[in-house]
Amino acid sequence: MPADTGKVGTGADPKDPPLIFSGSVDTYWKYDFSGHSNIPTSFASDQNSVSIGMVDLGLKKKVGKAAFVGELSFGPRSDQSIPTSGYHIQNLYVSYDVTDKFNLTAGYMSTFIGYEVISPTGNFNYSTSYLFTNGPFQNAGFKATYAFSDKVSLMAGIFNNYWNTYTSFITHGNTTTSGDVSTFGAQLMVVPAKGWTAYLNLATGSFSGTELDLTTAYQITDAFKLGLNAADFSAPNNGGGFSGIALYPQLAVSKVVTFGVRGEYFTYKNGGGNVTGITVSSNIKAGAITLIPEIRFDSKSSAFPFAFADSNLAPTNSASQFLIAAVYAF
Repeated sequence: MPADTGKVGTGADPKDPPLIFSGSVDTYWKYDFSGHSNIPTSFASDQNSVSIGMVDLGLKKKVGKAAFVGELSFGPRSDQSIPTSGYHIQNLYVSYDVTDKFNLTAGYMSTFIGYEVISPTGNFNYSTSYLFTNGPFQNAGFKATYAFSDKVSLMAGIFNNYWNTYTSFITHGNTTTSGDVSTFGAQLMVVPAKGWTAYLNLATGSFSGTELDLTTAYQITDAFKLGLNAADFSAPNNGGGFSGIALYPQLAVSKVVTFGVRGEYFTYKNGGGNVTGITVSSNIKAGAITLIPEIRFDSKSSAFPFAFADSNLAPTNSASQFLIAAVYAF
């Protein structure tokens, strides 16, 4: 749970809400059964090594109708998810509640698209999907969200011309000039039933391309949860794209142990090949630490642009790996 770092004691001003501090630390060991690192998704890429993910530090505060969120990260997982070398900002934005139903937000924000996120505390599996790796990580811009009720809300916004950038830009040959804020984004959130939430997401622009994404999760029983992510992306100027679908069933067998599977099919457009991944994970709670043992099997077509190698370094169309991660959240 987030730690309260605000004022304490009888001298605290009730009109000055506390600063909320939260974060995580993670480490892992991974072994690809070929003896070589194969699966090209984001993070956890080190082979047969006790390695680190990142330190993630979040700050947020709300006074009246105004709020801010700042999130800094450090480590290999951070370096692979941040667009500009030397910076450590995952989120930096301000927001204002115009009314109880209408909110305005501006700054640099984790993307609203997709099922998985950068921080390991937000994912059940430690390794990530191909949909996550190929989709946006962050969007910088301005958005407005209106909650029609606790079951329906709509967000619409305008964002920088490219994803995953602090500032807009346009590249002409070897020259980079200022860009524009030309990507439109929208999200429709609905709650069809108790425990079931669905998000229909759109991001489109002449430079960023167009992605349509469905993300939904349904807590069917106290023990069983089912999630789904489906997306289609078209790159600008007929530059190809991708589509895919991932299913996330999870079953809690006790208060501290949950098992889950991610089954994913992902394909690149214009004959770029496809890959199927089956990932079986468990989350084992030990206080603030979550242990994640995981085994993964990926099978690709010959046209898929990332090569897999067997134990003799010969080309192969299948890969499998085991990892165990420890994630501490506070």
